[in-house]
Formats: sequence, structure tokens, C-alpha cells
Amino acid sequence: MSKHRLSKKGRYIAWSAAGAAVVAGGVVMAQSSMAATAWPAQKTFTGRAFDTCTAPSPAAMKAWKADGYYGAAAVYVGGRNRGCAQPNLTASWVKTVNAEGWKLVPIYVGAQPPCQTGTRSEKLTAATAASLGASDGKDAVAKAAALGMKAGSPIYLDMESYSVTDTACNNAVLTYVRSFTRTLRAKTYRAGYYGFATSSAKAIATAADRTDLPGNLWYALLDGKATTTDWPWDPKLFTDHSRGHQYTVNSKESRKGYTLTVDRDAWDGPVAIVG
Repeated sequence: MSKHRLSKKGRYIAWSAAGAAVVAGGVVMAQSSMAATAWPAQKTFTGRAFDTCTAPSPAAMKAWKADGYYGAAAVYVGGRNRGCAQPNLTASWVKTVNAEGWKLVPIYVGAQPPCQTGTRSEKLTAATAASLGASDGKDAVAKAAALGMKAGSPIYLDMESYSVTDTACNNAVLTYVRSFTRTLRAKTYRAGYYGFATSSAKAIATAADRTDLPGNLWYALLDGKATTTDWPWDPKLFTDHSRGHQYTVNSKESRKGYTLTVDRDAWDGPVAIVG
């Protein structure tokens, strides 16, 4: 999925830099900071999911649903670093595929780390991390809501590979992520996060201070294992239907006459509330 968030070229650079091991995983304690009476019940999907750069056509989605292999699809709802145009991704599309039985995983490609290589449309700094996290969080909620994804839905913040051993850079990223998370929760949206096992997801999974970190972690670990229990960190974290595992990338698949290149995910976590 990493290619999809940035440009196609940017994704391959990120994968190469990460050494082919990627991360992002589940929930921290079912978003324990949420007031139980104020939050819609989490809509959970457990099974196979895919993500691809551009949301497929309605015809392709219908055909792939009839095939039955996948039950959920990730879609890139916004962010200045989103790498692909989305001509199909409209409120009507969301309503249609939801009615067909698809579960949807919203992804937002927000600001990227200051120490990350390559050109990005939006990069955070130590000075701007908190304000950008808040403004991107507001934009993410607005984009998801405009597509018909209601309060209680998760939004997964896409953070590409960077050097977590660069303390200043890592601290700036965590400041941004915490601000993004607080903003989502204030608007009654669940916070999720996608990253690389060797870097961006590792930063979240191993942070000593867990205050205001996302409650759901989607980790890219390219081991070919379609399970969310293949988990490289503290087994007590992200256990309450809070994990996604991207285990294969760039899989060219034909189903019912429609061919797509997708990344494969094992899913046991929240999905969008639609309708």
C-alpha cells in the first residue's frame, strides 16, 4: 500500500529504504480514552482486505465482491501527499459498494517526516507538527464525512518510512500523530495508523509514552502470512480487534474478468460506518 499513498515512484523508494520489511498494526486498548456513551459501536471486519492506489470502478468492485475472496477494501480519502487521482471515489461509490457488502478502510496521506528523503507536497517540522496534525485531522474528518463515512469510523494516517533513530525527527512525527489523533477523537472518529515495521509503525508500537497515540495499527510486514497475530512487538498492544497486516504487495490479480494490482492485507479491526 505504501506506493499508493505517495506517488508510484515514491513508494518504491520507501520500500527500498525500508529493506523490504514493512509495518503497521492494531489498536492500543480499544481507544480507552473515548467516553463509552458518546461513541458509536465500532464496526469490525475480520478477514481478507486489499488496498490499491485508485479506487476501482463500480463494475470492478461488484465483480470482485462476487468472487468472494476479499471482504474489505482500503481507499485513499485525502491528504496532500495522496499519490493517485480518485475519479471513482465519491459518496455514491461508497454507498454502492457498501450496499454490495464491502467493508471500507479510509486512509489519509498526511504530512511526512522532516528527515524523510524525497519531495513531498506536505512535510512537517518540529515547529509545525502540532498545528499540521490538527489541520490535517480536521481535513481527514471532512473528507471522510463527505464520502458518507460517519462518526465512529476509523481514519488511518499513512506515515511512510523514515529514520526512527533520528530523535528530533521521530519526536516531531509523534507530536504530529498525537495532534492528528486528538483531533479525530474530538470529532468522534477513531484514529488508526499505517507504517513500516522497521520505522514508522515501529515508532508507534514501541513508544514509551502512549498518550494520544492511535488506537489501531496497520503494519506492513511482507512475510506472506495472512494473519494479524504475526506481531513483532508487545503482544498486549493492539489486541481488541485493532490490527491490520499488509503481508504482500503488488499482487496482480484477475477476478471475474477484472484485473487489479493490489496489496494484500489480513484484517481484524475497525472499518468505516456507512449508511
